[in-house]
Amino acid sequence: MEHWNSTLGSGFILMGILNDSGSPELLCATITVLYMLALTSNGLLLLVITVDSRLHVPMYFLLRQLSLMDLLFTSVVTPKAVMDFLLNENTISFVGCALQMFLALMLGCAEDLLLAFMAYDRYVAICHPLNYMVFMRPKVCWFMVATAWVLASISAFVYTVYTMHYPFCMSRKIRHLLCEIPPLLKLACADTSRYELFVYVMGGTFLIPPLFTIISSYALILCTVFRMPSSEGKQKALVTCSSHLMVVGMFYGAATFMYVLPSSLHSPKQDNIISLFYTVVTPALNPLIYSLRNKEVMGALKRVLGKYKL
Repeated sequence: MEHWNSTLGSGFILMGILNDSGSPELLCATITVLYMLALTSNGLLLLVITVDSRLHVPMYFLLRQLSLMDLLFTSVVTPKAVMDFLLNENTISFVGCALQMFLALMLGCAEDLLLAFMAYDRYVAICHPLNYMVFMRPKVCWFMVATAWVLASISAFVYTVYTMHYPFCMSRKIRHLLCEIPPLLKLACADTSRYELFVYVMGGTFLIPPLFTIISSYALILCTVFRMPSSEGKQKALVTCSSHLMVVGMFYGAATFMYVLPSSLHSPKQDNIISLFYTVVTPALNPLIYSLRNKEVMGALKRVLGKYKL
């Protein structure tokens, strides 16, 4: 099969979930509504945490970073997918594909690490409350956030450069919602088996330590919570932690399917559904999960909305 010169203006065709759907118009409308919900909810959460001084604590500092990541993540994918469907134009340039892959990987990896840091924050707050502001002082919080962004950027850059160096065949159709490693490697005119194995091994390596940190943190939290004499304290701790665990379950479930399970267990339809879930659905639900189950956030939201008379 001939190679096509991707560096001279050729690109790819994204054959996402909208093209394979039985009711593409309804699905497009649903995705648009979810995207607007993600923009609104994450935007409000960012505003509330930034403006209300009562939320200037480590927990909400990390939550603000999560909202920022979700807002950027869904904006990398969703607007293009919707506009491509409305304009009947599904092409993406080689550079555009590489940029989209880099941003999606960077934001996904950063969120992976951030969720682990958020679990550690909850562990310190519940298990070591007297030393909370020592262990989670501003320098430590900034170090956590910087670590997440820097390591994610380096990892995404390496993956993107190595993936895009392959020669690609005449078939330019990516049967996926966005430019990601697994579907893109199927178009390569070279043996990618070793690299695919490397991707899955490194995917597990990148996911397992943060997941282990989260599981360990919440195991210790549960032990502490069950020893609390106050039922009100138990309820508050469980509500806060259950919100985080819901987010963790949604994120890690999708990430494990895409980057840990071997390609033999993948299909274009399943991959599209998973990608739709973590690029559109999860960013829309995350702020709702945190805010609707958190009295402090809801109280701050009312104060901010009342202040600006929105």
